[in-house]
Amino acid sequence: MRLLLSGGGTGGHVYPALAVAEELQSAGAAEAGLSAGADRGLPTLDAVLYVGTPGGLEADIVARQGVPFRSVQAAGLRGLSRGQQMVNSLRLVGGVAQAWRILREFQPDVVLATGGYASAPVVMAAWLRRCPVLIYLPDVVPGLAVRFLSHFARRVAVSFDASLDYFAAGKAEVTGYPVRGALYGGDKEAAKRRLGLAAQPKVVLVFGGSRGAHSINVAVSAALERLVELAQIIHIAGEADLGEVRQARDRLSVPQRQRYRTHVYLHEEMVDALRAADLAVARAGAATMGEFAAVGLPSVLVPYPYAGQHQEANADFMVSKGAAVKVLDAKLVEGALGDAVARLLSDGPRLRSMAENASKLARPDAARAIAKQLALLSGG
Repeated sequence: MRLLLSGGGTGGHVYPALAVAEELQSAGAAEAGLSAGADRGLPTLDAVLYVGTPGGLEADIVARQGVPFRSVQAAGLRGLSRGQQMVNSLRLVGGVAQAWRILREFQPDVVLATGGYASAPVVMAAWLRRCPVLIYLPDVVPGLAVRFLSHFARRVAVSFDASLDYFAAGKAEVTGYPVRGALYGGDKEAAKRRLGLAAQPKVVLVFGGSRGAHSINVAVSAALERLVELAQIIHIAGEADLGEVRQARDRLSVPQRQRYRTHVYLHEEMVDALRAADLAVARAGAATMGEFAAVGLPSVLVPYPYAGQHQEANADFMVSKGAAVKVLDAKLVEGALGDAVARLLSDGPRLRSMAENASKLARPDAARAIAKQLALLSGG
């Protein structure tokens, strides 16, 4: 199978695509007798190409996985002036032309699109070339772009039953959120040791998304002295706020600093950070839904208020399943984040119950289910 992947803007759109490619590569290894644990019912992945936007986060993530990368121009339309919408519409047309040329050169058997700006020109070009497309929706509620692009796709894969009603009957299938295989299994204490953390106290992972989250960073910095008395903190702050976050760290005593680790971003180490954590503080993006479930990680979710309500829906879903509590972004300045974290860390039974509920949402076979859909579409 020749597979073209497209999606970007955030890690929540990139990592699912790479997880599916990993599953297909494992199937190829099984056919060669190199990996007995993979699914021999899947076709061999002969070639894979990732198409994203120039300068997007996806370029770096994909390069680290050793997957070839090409770029097309693309831009959003929502929330812009009419003039800027016209400019971006012209960029989209140019992006479709670029994607057409990439498809002609690469000759994929099937396209997997996971959302983000780059997906639009790729999906449209694939439709024009009659190349089958599978769209994967990582969020609970699809945005207008995904709903529009679904008309150009043969099939849609979704993470949750709640998403099925947004698509034509019979077009969508619940597969779950595909995550890196390394997230399943593993030892919590070993992960702590690799990260240089102590066995106690508990570990809180603060993660504002692949680009950071300013309001969360400010709230954590304001409550930092209180938080480090309760837990060890892994704070993935992004680049923009790193200086301010480190100033807050410098105000701590030397013993307190031992409990506080700051990072711009984590790549390979993110698996250990997720596994080591007892509680997460995060935006309610797509990756949150799948990766926290995979490791059974309870969370305090702070939906990004300008994401077209997608994150609100994601957070409400996790809360309804007993896997998370929600704090509104507007409440962060009132100290609500520190209060929520303190309450959960002091309530062991509730924290354990939330962890169990998060684990119930995991779908370890999600990448395989999507890979099988791709195989059917490609005729493999």
